[in-house]
Amino acid sequence: MQIGYTQIYTGNGKGKTTAAFGLALRASGHGKKIFIGQFVKGMKYGELDSIKKFSDTITLKQFGRDCFIENDPEPEDIKVARDGWDLVNTILNENSVDILILDEIGIAIYYKLISTEEVADFIKRKPLEMELILTGRYVPIELFELADLVTEMKEIKHYYKKGVSAREGIEL
Repeated sequence: MQIGYTQIYTGNGKGKTTAAFGLALRASGHGKKIFIGQFVKGMKYGELDSIKKFSDTITLKQFGRDCFIENDPEPEDIKVARDGWDLVNTILNENSVDILILDEIGIAIYYKLISTEEVADFIKRKPLEMELILTGRYVPIELFELADLVTEMKEIKHYYKKGVSAREGIEL
């Protein structure tokens, strides 16, 4: 039996979701079963179509509607996130995957869709052999102590500051 660890990818730099998806792709190549729950995200991203090609090993569900990060979440945003939270708890309790990715859980915590305490309890209940990946800006430092690996993505330079919009196949 292989021991699974808890990993956190956070910070203001680009690459948190990309790192988690890269890990999922690698694990899929070894026949691992992966579930990716994308909190807050409900928009169309290229990874949605890509993951379909790996549907025998990777499942992705979005627990968001639109990108509300410039406004407060609406009641429907909260409901969608809470329904997603219920689903990932079921997956954790059933121990039905090798890798469980909570993409943008940091943002879900920041906007109070899910509490830090709930996520801390989730980490503590993780089955020994399951790998757990948490991504997103603003992951609370209290969760760092519960993780086995914490990586902070730090922005040094970004072309967004020159007015470059998100590009299809790169950011979308």
